[in-house]
Amino acid sequence: MISESVLKCMNKDFAVITPDMPVVEATQLLIKKEALGGPVVDSNGILQGWISEQECLHVCIQVLYHNERVSTVAKIMQPQVLSVPEDCDLLQLASQMLANKPKNYPVVDSKNKVLGIITRRRLLALLGSQISKK
Repeated sequence: MISESVLKCMNKDFAVITPDMPVVEATQLLIKKEALGGPVVDSNGILQGWISEQECLHVCIQVLYHNERVSTVAKIMQPQVLSVPEDCDLLQLASQMLANKPKNYPVVDSKNKVLGIITRRRLLALLGSQISKK
């Protein structure tokens, strides 16, 4: 049994990305936070989508190689995002991460406000510490 909650092991220091943000700026935030992706939120922190390094890389190639511009995150973000509630069952989430599901999830409250990001690495660290306590 896991005694900790997702709120204790999630990353609260995530890249805050907005739909109107230029893709280049979002890319720099993801790099600064060493994140594979991040939630796209409105001005109230409500989840709007997800942007990944892959989408950013695609845009960078377009800009550098084809001299094409994609102006904002809204144009390339994934609007359908799987998220987890703040009271999610961590063992069930770990099992879900083993399947063909995302390996990073925004953690949201009941109003869909992003509280943090739970990653496979953070969950693995928690499981490892729980095992070592036995």
